[in-house]
Amino acid sequence: MIRWAERELSSWGRVHKAQCLAARPERHSDLLSTMTDSLAMGGSMLAYGAGRSYGDVALNSGGRSVITTRLDRMLAFDSVTGLLVAETGVTFGEILATFLPLGFAPPVTPGTGFATLGGGVANDVHGKNHHISGSLGHHVEWLELRLPSGECRRLTRVESGPLWRATIGGLGLTGLIERIALRLKRVPSNALKVHKRRISNLNEFLVAFAEHAKTDYVVGWIDALARGSSLGRGILETGTPTNLGIEPSNVTPRRMPFDLPSIALNSTTVQAFNALYRRHVPSAGLERTMHYAKFLYPLDAIHDWNRIYGKRGFHQFQSLIPYEAGETALRKLLECVAQSGQGSFLAVLKAMGERGLGYMSFPAPGYTLALDFPNSPGVTTLLTKLQFITADHGGRVYLAKDDTLPPGQLPAMYPELEEYRAVLAEIDPQGRIDSDLSRRLGIRKRSS
Repeated sequence: MIRWAERELSSWGRVHKAQCLAARPERHSDLLSTMTDSLAMGGSMLAYGAGRSYGDVALNSGGRSVITTRLDRMLAFDSVTGLLVAETGVTFGEILATFLPLGFAPPVTPGTGFATLGGGVANDVHGKNHHISGSLGHHVEWLELRLPSGECRRLTRVESGPLWRATIGGLGLTGLIERIALRLKRVPSNALKVHKRRISNLNEFLVAFAEHAKTDYVVGWIDALARGSSLGRGILETGTPTNLGIEPSNVTPRRMPFDLPSIALNSTTVQAFNALYRRHVPSAGLERTMHYAKFLYPLDAIHDWNRIYGKRGFHQFQSLIPYEAGETALRKLLECVAQSGQGSFLAVLKAMGERGLGYMSFPAPGYTLALDFPNSPGVTTLLTKLQFITADHGGRVYLAKDDTLPPGQLPAMYPELEEYRAVLAEIDPQGRIDSDLSRRLGIRKRSS
């Protein structure tokens, strides 16, 4: 019997919370009865994984949430092809820890190992190797989806057409993803050869990305408060698989035990942090051998790091700018942030590769810039300015992290929105699967 209980669920940014009825199925066989219960009760439901989405994409205020974290079994693995079949609640970190000793790693992973595989598919996540490997959807062989009607379908890229494209990167609105067949990649050891070097400005960053177009992993940290000739300065970090394995670290991750005061993160403290972080890399550069987990998930070394932003929480803004408008738009975005005085503690720049497979997939060729801002007075005004700069240059905002985008900007940013809406209308005309993000952006509303 499925037990539903009143819960308050939160986004990782902690700005948004949702009061809802929540159930936590223990077994795959529970999902049908969970769906049946929900249909009988009326209203809407939504899957909720590990709560690592920054905005309101996984929240369903006043409805029901199916928490998937106990559906975390790895069901089958083919050591010849690397095909893993796993339940939706398995995390990327668990996959890495299990299969790295066997010579395999996730082909694509977001910046935290605590994110679930189901959430990764629903947001078509990308990583530091998107320019080489694409997004997660490119590596999913098939998935099983429990539709709003209660029917379970196995979807494949070739045979399932529109429903596949509406589910990959589909924000969890096509149903409950139950099982996923993901093709892992072979790796020569458990480590990468990592090189870090200082970058003087934005132009130098873009040249460096072009130089490393064939390097496996490439990511840039940006000092978002730098201005003038130093605008866009930061650190370029690259990673290449190596045959030289290393002993895994036995260091216990630290935990942020309390919320910092809201005034702790301001332009002065962020500027001081940026200076220290930049200086930790010598002018001649830095090279070391690093375990995959440490390279892929640096923030996981501090559990509950989101408490650094205090009880008010924080917003993350991430945009994608097409290459042809890249330099101009990135310069305007960084100038806007620097002029605002709103310090971004974590500013990340990446070069992207091929387009995602879903109608609502975020990844596409271009540059992506991610910025964190404490939830302080004036920050929503800044986010609005950044959204308009993005839209004016043909870009889009990452919906997995958004919580402020106005509905009117969605169709231009996601030109296949109408195709996506058509699939939702066909499989779920009553809107039984819904979310706070969907309602905020009017995703189910058809344009005239």
